[in-house]
Amino acid sequence: MSISAPRTASIRRATSESTVELDLDLDGTGQSHIDTSVPFFNHLLTAFAKHSLTDLTVRASGDTDIDAHHTVEDVSIVLGQAIRQALGDKVGISRYGDALVPLDEALAQAVVDISGRPYLVHEGEPAGFEYHLIGGHFTGSLVRHTFEAIAFQSAMTVHIRVVGGRDPHHIAEAEYKAFARAFRQAKSLDPLVSGIPSTKGAL
Repeated sequence: MSISAPRTASIRRATSESTVELDLDLDGTGQSHIDTSVPFFNHLLTAFAKHSLTDLTVRASGDTDIDAHHTVEDVSIVLGQAIRQALGDKVGISRYGDALVPLDEALAQAVVDISGRPYLVHEGEPAGFEYHLIGGHFTGSLVRHTFEAIAFQSAMTVHIRVVGGRDPHHIAEAEYKAFARAFRQAKSLDPLVSGIPSTKGAL
């Protein structure tokens, strides 16, 4: 893929637990149309699109009468797959990104390497965060779980660290905004990069 080719992806995924339709453009302006049937997750994905300058459309439904878990997990899987597909052969990308983002009292850092090696390091959320219900039925534990799915399906190395915070909404949103800003750097096309930014010649 040449660096002038569109970096887009469209993925449809249906299981007995959810149906997901997702369209993505890595070279967008941050426009989004998100309906996952999980309102707080809509909010996080909207923030991701806006701050990563990725155009993103998501339509998803699932067995949220049981739990938000399946739908959130499956959307995250598809988002990771779409990122990997849209990146193509990764010619000309910056590869690395680092961002430190505040949201009032919360502060989160994300570091991204579009490495082809899926790995997540996630730390610093306060004790009990994983049990907190944000927006009614989005459990705090899902924040880490979404990053696991995105990192592994996109084949990226992702480090996310919560430096501080008190309000669960602010903490989760700061994590997503930091990830978005780091990803924005990493996916960007760098005119100084010739070919694939790896001594191996492949990512």
